Amino acid sequence: MNQDHIRNFCIIAHIDHGKSTLADRLMELTDTVKKRDMKAQLLDRMDLEREKGITIKLTPVQMQYKGHQLNLIDTPGHVDFSYEVSRSLEACEGAILVVDASQGIQAQTLANVYLAIAADLKIIPVLNKIDLPAADVPRVTAEVISLLGCSEEEILHISAKTGEGVPAVLDAIVEKVDPPTGKVEEPTRALIFDSYYDDYRGVILYVRAVDGNIPKASELIMMGTGSHGLALEVGHLNPAMSADKSLNTGEIGYIVTNLKSTREAKVGDTVTLAESPAKQALPGYKEVKPFVYAGIFPESNEFYNDLKDAIEKLSLSDSALQYEPENSPVLGFGVRVGFLGLLHMEIVRERLEREYNLSLIVTNPSTDYHISLLNGESLDIKSASSLPDPSKINTIAEPWINGEIVVPKDYVGAVIQLISSKRGIQKGLSFVDAQLALVTFEAPLANLLTDFYDQLKSVTSGYGSFNYELGDYRVEDLVRVDFYVASEMVGALSVMAHRSEAEALGRETTAKLKEVIPRQNFKVALQAAIGGRFIAREDISAFRKDVTSGLYGGDVSRKKKVLAKQKKGKERMKRFGKVDIPAEAFTVMLKRD
Repeated sequence: MNQDHIRNFCIIAHIDHGKSTLADRLMELTDTVKKRDMKAQLLDRMDLEREKGITIKLTPVQMQYKGHQLNLIDTPGHVDFSYEVSRSLEACEGAILVVDASQGIQAQTLANVYLAIAADLKIIPVLNKIDLPAADVPRVTAEVISLLGCSEEEILHISAKTGEGVPAVLDAIVEKVDPPTGKVEEPTRALIFDSYYDDYRGVILYVRAVDGNIPKASELIMMGTGSHGLALEVGHLNPAMSADKSLNTGEIGYIVTNLKSTREAKVGDTVTLAESPAKQALPGYKEVKPFVYAGIFPESNEFYNDLKDAIEKLSLSDSALQYEPENSPVLGFGVRVGFLGLLHMEIVRERLEREYNLSLIVTNPSTDYHISLLNGESLDIKSASSLPDPSKINTIAEPWINGEIVVPKDYVGAVIQLISSKRGIQKGLSFVDAQLALVTFEAPLANLLTDFYDQLKSVTSGYGSFNYELGDYRVEDLVRVDFYVASEMVGALSVMAHRSEAEALGRETTAKLKEVIPRQNFKVALQAAIGGRFIAREDISAFRKDVTSGLYGGDVSRKKKVLAKQKKGKERMKRFGKVDIPAEAFTVMLKRD
């Protein structure tokens, strides 16, 4: 199709503001999907996406409207996937900004608007859910105007659920979004904005052809990874795959390749043809590095091979997933996996449990630390248990994040208090409008890993929203806190903490473990230690059988003799007894309160 009649756009919004519902209505209005095939969240293919009501994997779809080809990319709305969002914005010329009329602007809305402005996209503001009784259109309109600097007439009012006002969105896309300006004669360059692994067909790439075209059966080169492949099939999605002879300049579509893993064709990479390769790749490609790590173990060691196979299969379609084998004296064999964030971790765990039918134990999440040794060497460690001998360490640096919290102004005090309780530093306070404040801050990532988001929601009555990006690594006074159960150190429970917070963390965790570990026939001591110094202790009292119940009358010394014998037996049991630690003990950090 002529480039003048192509419009490439995406939908950006905070989680649950109605992105996927609007995509459903657009497909219905353009007759891309027949009414009988229609279902809610049509582009969200995974059961997990439907249950949680979020988009995890982005999906493109091609629609025809008034002689124009409209290519829509439905992007994920969660902070963990912001790199994927930035790549899909690069593949477009326009963006529909969806704001919930009952909730207003949230942190992720701001983050995505900044990404869209950086990508130089035409932003079409849309107020969704205007049919709700709680919708406050004047307030949210004022917020959008102060954010984008647009006029009130430019903001479209719709209800994606009922379809009210949605045709105006399609007209706005055709009128306001610029057509692509790719060069047809230049060597081929296409941007990969998503890729996944299909069990039957291999790696499938979602691409935007920027310059040139990609014919079927051509040989491809990925410029970032240097890998070669074949275009077994090319085409567009409506939303099912529909094969074409070639993918032309300015179009968005898919390429079925003969590659075996998405690591060979990563998001953000540039595809070119082997017969006439492009000299320069498209800008913006970067290696996505995980910064949250957790150990994943099967409940029984006999399922370790199943877990390893499942993670290998999952990593074929998720290039951000990194893993290595791990062994724990208590939990046996498992894998240490790197994730993009806590939501990514939760999704991977649920997919392993559902799709591969595994029962898993996931240890407390940690981040990575840069260690500089006295002999000049430097190390990267991903778990506290692999920290070298403290006498050899010069410095330990931990990652810090730059965060933004959007919250109604009444809750600003509570939010600043929460930030300082996490060793955070408040950097700025500005107002989006009369009601809405934006708090910017820096904080150590490790302190936000477990329950920061839950605490934020509770101190702001659910109104606060949070967005972050990784900053730099800073040298801090960090120590390793070890936990002992019945005088035996449990490596899987060890955590890194700031020296000022270590004692409180030790006391809190031993109290938690006391609730979780069942009572034994002998007394069990739970201890927290830094190096050789114990900083906290809790005791689990023993079960006691009433050994005196068989005695009747006689001298009291008979009773004392039987109790003394029982005490002796308990002492011996304590020396040789083993404590069975349940799976919940390894996730106590995740459930702080």
